[in-house]
Amino acid sequence: MFTYYFKLGVRSLRRNPALTALMVLTLAIGVAASIATLTILHVMSGDPLPAKSARLIVPLVDNGPTQGYTPGDKPNDRQLSYIDAANLLAGKQGDRRTAMYGVAGPVEPARKDLNVFMASGMAPTGDFFAMFDVPFLHGQGWTEAHDAAGADVVVLSRKLSEKLYGNDNPVGRRITLMGYEYQVTGVIDRWDPIPRFHRIIGSNGGAFGSEDEFFIPFSTAIRHQYTHNGSMNCTADRDPGFDALLKSECTWIQFWFELHSSADRPALHSWLNAYAAEQNKLGRMKRNAPTQMYNLMEWLEFLKVVGNDNKLSAWLAFGFLLLCLVNTIGLLLAKFSVRAPEIGVRRALGASRKEIFSQFLIETTVVGLAGGVLGLLLAFGALALIAMQSKQLTVVAQMDWFMLLMTFVMAVLSAILAGLLPTWRACQVTPALQLKSQ
Repeated sequence: MFTYYFKLGVRSLRRNPALTALMVLTLAIGVAASIATLTILHVMSGDPLPAKSARLIVPLVDNGPTQGYTPGDKPNDRQLSYIDAANLLAGKQGDRRTAMYGVAGPVEPARKDLNVFMASGMAPTGDFFAMFDVPFLHGQGWTEAHDAAGADVVVLSRKLSEKLYGNDNPVGRRITLMGYEYQVTGVIDRWDPIPRFHRIIGSNGGAFGSEDEFFIPFSTAIRHQYTHNGSMNCTADRDPGFDALLKSECTWIQFWFELHSSADRPALHSWLNAYAAEQNKLGRMKRNAPTQMYNLMEWLEFLKVVGNDNKLSAWLAFGFLLLCLVNTIGLLLAKFSVRAPEIGVRRALGASRKEIFSQFLIETTVVGLAGGVLGLLLAFGALALIAMQSKQLTVVAQMDWFMLLMTFVMAVLSAILAGLLPTWRACQVTPALQLKSQ
């Protein structure tokens, strides 16, 4: 019976192509606007590492001065000082841990056809790659021995490797980077998590910026006294020079722990509290403020990766869809009202109200499917236009299979909802009145 009613629905829609096209277009525009906005929100708020996001922890300690501080105020710092980063690394808590900061400098290619160019990257500890499930195309990251020695080793992004060496495997070769020769230990395959949770603060483009082009050991960057490429917060004057920066309370280093299980979080927090209390006794962390810990998704929420403006845009898009549904309801009422004689004849011949309801509801489903196809095309076009606005928007304006399926589900459900009232009205037609009028 469904197939029969489906064919009837298609034939009915073909009788009045102008009205059908108007209904489909109205529904498609509403669905496209909602899906385009929802797609961006979906990408921005997604979990970049669902298998371990609850086990990845960002610690924050408040080492600010007491001047102007009121107990209970949340710390403005979202990074750590070098003193605290070094101490947390030495504490050996969790299965893995990494400290990192941004670096940038000139690359001197060995190829004569390439001039010196600038590249930006990161200086993490070796655990970084395993912690964040970084895929490798060639080689691997560096070892603990490299971290301990501050060795001149580097991991390249696939993009930078192809720029310097084409499709060759560069592992073991040497590259002149920021004035020093580095040995390549690995090449990362395409890895651009959305959002870039590991380095949101101080990076170019923030949570949706471009990928890092190279990685060198944290200890190596400190040994070479590389200036950080990112944000820094200094609450008091400090002496000039890199050594003075390392001894200062300036915050400029980001830190992550990886726990064996999310159940280990309370134990880590207790250890962090004990560390802060110990530093307080040593004359640091004079505010005596509580320490903070965030897992990956909590960290994204804390940093407001998905802002209120994005959520408001989604609500406005759904409001527009509701307006389109109201217009679709009006069009369906007009269409079904002129078919009252047909309904009266069918009722007189023995069709039940349930059968009439099923027939007309399936007809609105046909409208929903057509609106879904057109809405999908319009959504792709809208996302393409959004992606043209900036490089950051290009990253988030991407539709996945989930949103592809959501387009059709939303279109069909919207059409069914819009068709409930007109269909119910069609079921109320009195056969006798329609037969007398013929």
